[in-house]
Amino acid sequence: MTNTATAGDTDAVHYDPYAYAIHEDPYAVYARLRDEAPLYRNDERGFWALSRHADVMEGFRNTQELSSANGVSLDPMATGPNAHRTMSFLAMDPPRHGQMRALVSKGFTPRRVLDLEPRIRQLTREHLDPLLQQREFDFIADLAGKIPMDVISELIGVPPADRAELRRLSDVVVHRDEGVHDVPPEGVEAALALVVYYSELLADRRANPTDDLTSALLESEIDGVRLSDDDIIGFLFLMGVAGNETTTKLLGHCWYWAWRNPGQRDMVWADPARITDWVEETLRYDTSSQMLARSATVDINLHGGTIAAGDRVLLLVGSANRDPGCSPTPTPTASTAPTWPTS
Repeated sequence: MTNTATAGDTDAVHYDPYAYAIHEDPYAVYARLRDEAPLYRNDERGFWALSRHADVMEGFRNTQELSSANGVSLDPMATGPNAHRTMSFLAMDPPRHGQMRALVSKGFTPRRVLDLEPRIRQLTREHLDPLLQQREFDFIADLAGKIPMDVISELIGVPPADRAELRRLSDVVVHRDEGVHDVPPEGVEAALALVVYYSELLADRRANPTDDLTSALLESEIDGVRLSDDDIIGFLFLMGVAGNETTTKLLGHCWYWAWRNPGQRDMVWADPARITDWVEETLRYDTSSQMLARSATVDINLHGGTIAAGDRVLLLVGSANRDPGCSPTPTPTASTAPTWPTS
């Protein structure tokens, strides 16, 4: 009996990342995928999915057989050889991925982020203090949905007057109504508006450098290699869209699971030094990015099925993080050949 399930098997587990039911709670489906269909095929959407921890980890490591170059989303508009224009180094393979990361890191330093901490506290207080005077408020709409874009904007040098509009455009880019399986027209328009804004910001910083990240990226250089304008705009777009969405989700998940688990919450309340543990465990338990897509570069035989070269493969991070069968794996070395689990 094969371990591969397809969308046409009436009794088989069904997984559709666009379904709102999955958005609400994917974890029961993930458990069935791990047990019944570790290599899952959805013919309707045209993808494979890997759900076990060992397979997902190998998928991330094995960049030779599973490429990021066509993007990390299933959305047709975000897929293809130009995916890096909006997804930056997320849509790059080695060695280009490493080169891009290194150049960005020259400007995006830990010191730069650490120096922002007092300003982050101030921005948070500006939103939080008025809310604390009310009997109740919407944690996401009134607080968690505003702080990430404010911080990102502060980092890259967006004036306060422009931040609410950039937040709105970012939200439009990632929003999908139920049944919509690609970037809707309003999302495309919002994405273009953001690219134009970041292009103009870059041109202004080239003429009038400041101490923000955008100016630092313009100066970033390693062995005579600099970031192109397209590289910087793609990175700013990634920060403003993906960074805003994932951080908003993280804040919401942190608060929700603390409410659902008062014993765990009380440990953090009693010892603020454990806030880091709270954040890290939330990222594992209910991660903001539930899946990332790859493209197979060769045929891959796995769990009784064959992923054909060119097929799209989803690495289900949310499932891998809750896999009870996972065990610590040694850090791979340069001489370690990629090996897929087969059972």
